[in-house]
Amino acid sequence: MISLRHVTVEYGTGSTMVRAVDDVSLDIPPGESLALIGPSGCGKTTLLFSIAGLTPITAGEILVHDVPVKGPRREMALILQNAGLLPWKTVAQNANLSLLLSKQYPGRTADAVLDDLGLGTVKRRYPSELSEGMKRRVGIARALSTSPSAMLMDEPLASLDTLTRERIQDQFLELWQQHGFTLLLVTHDMEEAAFLAQRIVVLSERPARIVQIVENPHMGRQDYRSDDAFRGVLSELRGALMS
Repeated sequence: MISLRHVTVEYGTGSTMVRAVDDVSLDIPPGESLALIGPSGCGKTTLLFSIAGLTPITAGEILVHDVPVKGPRREMALILQNAGLLPWKTVAQNANLSLLLSKQYPGRTADAVLDDLGLGTVKRRYPSELSEGMKRRVGIARALSTSPSAMLMDEPLASLDTLTRERIQDQFLELWQQHGFTLLLVTHDMEEAAFLAQRIVVLSERPARIVQIVENPHMGRQDYRSDDAFRGVLSELRGALMS
């Protein structure tokens, strides 16, 4: 369980102080898929980084399994917009980097995850030989290689074309269903949120406050985008964001 209790995050001091997140309380049960959506610059990423233990909070508390978050945690994997691949290493070497750095998984490799993501035939290639969509998938494979209990994703598919985004979303949905990790997704894309998240938290303009939580119980099918329930969720999200 990830629990946020009256979380506030501020930057700077005095006249330069900026409040990015204001009094956010939220519970995320194990294995849930949840999306944070809101206007650009509202504080979505700040909130995600605080949950990841990278950005300190000013007030309130963040708990993971009832333990306060004081810094990065091994069981949490963070995926950013930039896949962050090392150009001098192959796909396989980049994907295995988390395993090597952790030193807790002797003999284990990311091969199975690379295969699941359709990257089995390009393991010996270098990042310069990959499409942007492939690079993002390598980043996802690296994050999944250590079997995290929670995946935190900050706009992981931003700037990709629509078809590539949807293909990777389909693959990620399968991985979430297969591995059962908690998924926390920051996105500006309503369709991405509606396709991947069981609940969608709509945030206000900065400082981020919870405006509405949209339930999305019918997600989880590859054909969900053509469902009336999907369109209903999009309509509810538009209404919440407009308000």
